[in-house]
Amino acid sequence: MDTLVCPKGHQSSDLDYCSECGAKIGNGAGNGVASAVAPAADADVCPDCATARDHKGVAFCEICGYNFLTGARGEIPVNFYAAPAVEAPEVMPAAVADSVPEPVEPEPAASTAAWGVVVSVDPASKQSDSPDPPADFVPFTVALDKLVSLIGRTSQTRAIFPEIAMDHDDAVSHRHALLQFDAQGSLVVRDIGAANGTIVNGKEIKAMVDYPLQDGDEITLGHWSRITIKATV
Repeated sequence: MDTLVCPKGHQSSDLDYCSECGAKIGNGAGNGVASAVAPAADADVCPDCATARDHKGVAFCEICGYNFLTGARGEIPVNFYAAPAVEAPEVMPAAVADSVPEPVEPEPAASTAAWGVVVSVDPASKQSDSPDPPADFVPFTVALDKLVSLIGRTSQTRAIFPEIAMDHDDAVSHRHALLQFDAQGSLVVRDIGAANGTIVNGKEIKAMVDYPLQDGDEITLGHWSRITIKATV
């Protein structure tokens, strides 16, 4: 059997979706590279990587960053979710034993241990066309122990496993928003093109823009879901 290659160039052992990045491979013809499709604002799949589009209101492809509205490509960089690189300290040559300087310890990365979120539902934020929230929903806490945490819904097929899983609310996009720590250790939120938008403290935020967060701030998304920022968990 020919080796399958996904639209991003990865060799894949999966026939339908890339086993490395999750991009849809297509019909398996030839070497498995999906053919380009003319850009369209109402497309059901991404013209660049053939990934299925969650909703027609989604601006960006969840996998490669294609902009369905403008036709621009790669607006979300490949290393979008990667933690910032930390430059290693310079190693001094040991010319003379008694002149070797003391080892220089690298400065610690921004501490994330003191931050977390509480996920709950708020029936008061229910829209007229939204279903009732689950009556048996129990709020839960997630510690922000990574520099970048994805907010979204789990997808086994696309290998999307958010740190803050909102599987109880189908109006939340699979890749909805990011909570991340900047270089100064401050917590920020970024909507990454969610179909139904993201609201912070009662105001909808713009996609692909970082907004600073503080203890007690509230993020509202989906039908009636709420994420409350906690400085200590």
